[in-house]
Amino acid sequence: MLREKLSIVRHFMHGTAWSVYHIVVVALSAWIALSLPTVARSFLTLWSLVENNMIYLVAVEMTAAIVLIVTFNYLHRSLRDRTLAKMATGAGLTAFSPWRELSAQRRVRKFKEKQGTGRTVMVIGSTGYGTFVDQEGDLYTVLEKCMGAHILLVNPYTHEARNRIDAILHPHFTLETFQKEVRESIALLKRLKATGKAVKLKLYSDPPLVKLAILGDYIWLKHYHTDLDVQTMPEYVFQHNLKDHGLYNLFYQYFMQRWDHPEIPEYDFETDELVYRGHKGNEILRERFERGKEAEDVRQEQGFFPELLSMSPRLGRSAMTISKSQPDR
Repeated sequence: MLREKLSIVRHFMHGTAWSVYHIVVVALSAWIALSLPTVARSFLTLWSLVENNMIYLVAVEMTAAIVLIVTFNYLHRSLRDRTLAKMATGAGLTAFSPWRELSAQRRVRKFKEKQGTGRTVMVIGSTGYGTFVDQEGDLYTVLEKCMGAHILLVNPYTHEARNRIDAILHPHFTLETFQKEVRESIALLKRLKATGKAVKLKLYSDPPLVKLAILGDYIWLKHYHTDLDVQTMPEYVFQHNLKDHGLYNLFYQYFMQRWDHPEIPEYDFETDELVYRGHKGNEILRERFERGKEAEDVRQEQGFFPELLSMSPRLGRSAMTISKSQPDR
């Protein structure tokens, strides 16, 4: 009931504002028309003084030159900006947000919440903690209201995770902190899955390249700098359109290729294991989550990759045996 009343008031104020706008425009036009004779007489009087005074004449010429320069520069900049805007529209770029601005952060959170409600959210991130675990995260409320989620995070028990921490050089962000944040993200996703949401999590091992969130017809994108925190990087928004040259399709296909890649295991929320699958979706290998680093080292030394495992069931059983013989972390 309250929302309906607020909507009625909003529509009334909007209609009133347009009526006031038209009244002001008509009144201003009438005032200009009535004041033209007076303005013309004043201009002729002023010009008679200027043409007989050399200083006034030079001042008028200089003023006219400055006005022309400013006008032409403005027109040139407007045409250039219009060209750039047309290019951005063709690429699907609809917004750019410097994340340091608090007002921009609030607008981004509200818009993401609107776009993610009732949809399946697709996310690529690092630990996920600052994105949807922290209450100040831009997807914190989105995951609470979405229909499901497909999440790609970094496996914290790999060499790439350690290299990422070493590159950031933050005194309070250690490998243990990185692993703890990933575990807290997993705990949140477990809770969401328990409520009936279609939640899936996969953990990749290569260094993070982009922080990406697909919310319906919009893609929100940041890039991971080599030695900077991603929260300090700007965010770009791409919108889906019916044209093939938009960048939305590019990043969407990038997510799908990453999601379907056989070398990226899926996290089993019930057993806390990483599940590797072949190209046809058949299960090939399971390993303990916190044993991922040692198992990865064994696979690299012995050459056990998912593509090879999918060709040989016997090889898959051998790899599983080796992974089970490793001690717990």
